[in-house]
Order: sequence, then structure tokens, then C-alpha cells
Amino acid sequence: MDLKKIDAPTSTTTYNRNAIDEETGNIYESISIISKRAEQINSEIKKELIEKLEEFATYNDSLEEIFENKEQIEVSKFYERLPKPHALAVKEWLDNKVYYRDTEADNQ
Repeated sequence: MDLKKIDAPTSTTTYNRNAIDEETGNIYESISIISKRAEQINSEIKKELIEKLEEFATYNDSLEEIFENKEQIEVSKFYERLPKPHALAVKEWLDNKVYYRDTEADNQ
């Protein structure tokens, strides 16, 4: 996922209910799919952030030697400014970029 090319809103946005449930015909099913995608996005972002912060990690036994690392602060600020995972998931859903399947229909 390229986080620099994301155009999802960073603040609260009202969406058209009909656009959300257009794909499935059921608002609850659509929201369930979006929430599962948001969890996936959140874990991807968290994993990426931890990997980047590990580059700056210093392992000291002394608590007195705490110092600020400017690069680490910049990385953290970048991730704080990103849209929330649920906003990214809704944007992907509305752009038809989320793959899902109905397992109940597959079994019949």
C-alpha cells in the first residue's frame, strides 16, 4: 500500500448510504466488509510503522540516556497525519477496490 498516494479524507465525512450498500444490497453486510478491511489496513500500517521505528531503536540499559531522534519524530508525525484505517477502507470500498465473496451463495 502506497501511503503517499492516498486521497481518503482525514476528517469526518458523511457518505451516501445508497453508495455504501449498492454493491451488496445490505448496509450491514457492507459495513462488516469495510470493517474487516479497516482491520487489515490497520495491521499493515502498524507493521510498517514498527519496521521503520526499529531502524532508529537504541538499546540502552540506562534510563538517564533518553534522547530525541529527529528522524523518528518525523516518521511518527507522518503516520499521525495519515487518514484513519476506516476512512481508507471506505474509500477503497467506494472505488470498488475491495474483493469479497459471499460464502453462503458459494455453498448453494
